[in-house]
Amino acid sequence: MKSWTLNDIPWHSFTKSLVNKDLIPIVKAASMVESNADDYAAYLQNVFHDDPEFKQAARDWAVEEVQHGLALGRWAELADPDFNYRESFKRFVDGYKVPVHATSSIRGSRAGELIARCIVETGTSSYYRALMDASQEPVLKEVCRLIAADEFRHYKLFYVHLQRYLEKEKVGKIRRLFVALGRIRESEGDDELPYAYYAANGAEDERYNHLKYSAEYGVRAYPLYQPYHIEKATGMVMKAVGLSPQGKISHFMNTGLQKFITYRAQKLRQRIANHTSG
Repeated sequence: MKSWTLNDIPWHSFTKSLVNKDLIPIVKAASMVESNADDYAAYLQNVFHDDPEFKQAARDWAVEEVQHGLALGRWAELADPDFNYRESFKRFVDGYKVPVHATSSIRGSRAGELIARCIVETGTSSYYRALMDASQEPVLKEVCRLIAADEFRHYKLFYVHLQRYLEKEKVGKIRRLFVALGRIRESEGDDELPYAYYAANGAEDERYNHLKYSAEYGVRAYPLYQPYHIEKATGMVMKAVGLSPQGKISHFMNTGLQKFITYRAQKLRQRIANHTSG
């Protein structure tokens, strides 16, 4: 399943003068999240404990995800020589825990779990494509290109297994849509990305603050998305829930997501401005 290695990346082409400094903090944060895939794989193996085919797929998936984290961390160390990827990752895993001991899916069914995984891979695929398009630095562009392609392939992997479980569990389209929307909402409220941003960028003596670090992350990440990134992501979500990517619901969601991202970026900028002035 592993299609590339760190040795395939042209590290010698790193060009400091082309680094966008606003991207460095979110690349650091992304390296934390990607590197934590072994815990997610452990959770998935517990949920699918009697499915050896999927358990192997989850193990292979985690290997690639961890490699993503290593590549992003190495780039971040080039871009910011003061950044220590290993130390920051330890800080992250010491403070952020995945419920690896769960024995059943928090989505209510295995099909629901796989829909949620498709949504996550949709988000990461579109994120790295947006990050690639926003960067002029050639090594980061190549790293993001490789990761985006992997994440899209991971989406297809989870989608194939989803079809197996839909045949067994008969989860309807409306229920699938609610699971997908629920997972999208979770990404706004959970601590994973804000804590990753804090672990990678926060001062050693500073305590974690969810509102602060979610704003710091979001104000840099949301503006990366262009309409074509959102349209592609919407189509992938619709496919996962069994609805037409060209249908009315897809159009409504695409329009809503674009407006939400614009609104959210503005609100986060205002939150940071208020915090700074206060």
